[in-house]
Amino acid sequence: MTTPMPAPMPTPPYGAPPGAWLRSPAALGRATALLLGLVIATDLFACYADWLEMDVTGDLADGVSGADLIDRADHADAVYGIAGIAQGVAIVATAVVYLCWLWRIRVNAEVFDASGHRMKRGWTIGAWFCPVVNLWFPRRIVADSWDASAPWGSRSGHRPVNAWWTLWLLSLLVDQYAARSYRQAETAEEVRQAATTMLFSDCLDIAAAVLAIMVVVLLTRMQERKALSGELPTPALG
Repeated sequence: MTTPMPAPMPTPPYGAPPGAWLRSPAALGRATALLLGLVIATDLFACYADWLEMDVTGDLADGVSGADLIDRADHADAVYGIAGIAQGVAIVATAVVYLCWLWRIRVNAEVFDASGHRMKRGWTIGAWFCPVVNLWFPRRIVADSWDASAPWGSRSGHRPVNAWWTLWLLSLLVDQYAARSYRQAETAEEVRQAATTMLFSDCLDIAAAVLAIMVVVLLTRMQERKALSGELPTPALG
């Protein structure tokens, strides 16, 4: 009696392109999430700085004067400046690690499905620095990687990606408006209004960073689970 052969393990429909192999995104994912947490912390500090600025300029607009107000104004300006520097450092550090994570995610996604990407691999980095196209190319790259990393045969939605990208763009637009209003302000009331707008921008950035952490964590987990499922050209992550 002949023993029946076991059914072959299903394999992805597309082979990996040259130079693409699976590597675990877990460490970079954790580092990116931690740095996004640092961005949230600096944004919270910036919200405090915005509130101080609003408080002082509100008193100035109401005609309050005195040595105490001058001290408060100097303190508010100092905190505002420190908050801006802290935000800048946190954003630059996070951007570097995030792009390293995204590159690894994209390469892995090509191993899963080489034909499911609308942008060439080089756009993974370049899309963020090209004017105009940086408004939608990065989102498209993340969405394509999301689809390629989903379990075989499943239909993945883009709700976390879309929510993150929408808030990210909105926070950038509000931040640009607030910065321009602050530079052009000539009265205490105009400065107060600009600080209020900046407070709103910082709150939006916090929400966008929270959603960014969600996207990083979910996409990292999706890739690890798919790689370890055995339904791959290579048996596991390298």
